Amino acid sequence: MSTSFFTVCEHRMGAEPYDYTVPYEADVQAALDKLRQQVFDSGDFRGAEFDPASPEEALEMTAEEGTASILDIRRVSETPDFCCAAPLSTDELNRYFGTEKPTRNQIADSDDFWDDLERGMARYIILYDREEPKQIYFVGFSFD
Repeated sequence: MSTSFFTVCEHRMGAEPYDYTVPYEADVQAALDKLRQQVFDSGDFRGAEFDPASPEEALEMTAEEGTASILDIRRVSETPDFCCAAPLSTDELNRYFGTEKPTRNQIADSDDFWDDLERGMARYIILYDREEPKQIYFVGFSFD
């Protein structure tokens, strides 16, 4: 039986899931920076009610709880780490999804993938249309 993304998330007490899909850019840090600004501008994050002047101020205002959004993720890293977005290795892609180029549905349906995500960290996966990269899918759980 397959479990949806949101069903898996219900079992992670306190942590809030987030996921975002953005157009593909070879420079993933640039894509992350644009996404963070878009989320900040939209006000769709914990702490928006305090009317912070910048994403950094939003992070300061929410302290250890974080914003429960991609604003908590400041940079791209080659390996998983707090406040970073990291790609999945070829081994991880094959283990979780059975392919190096999973679809969004395959990602959503992979219980093991969602169970292994750590709070306060994000992962990203390049989504393809045929053999061409089309989107970057960022996923993660809030700190609290």
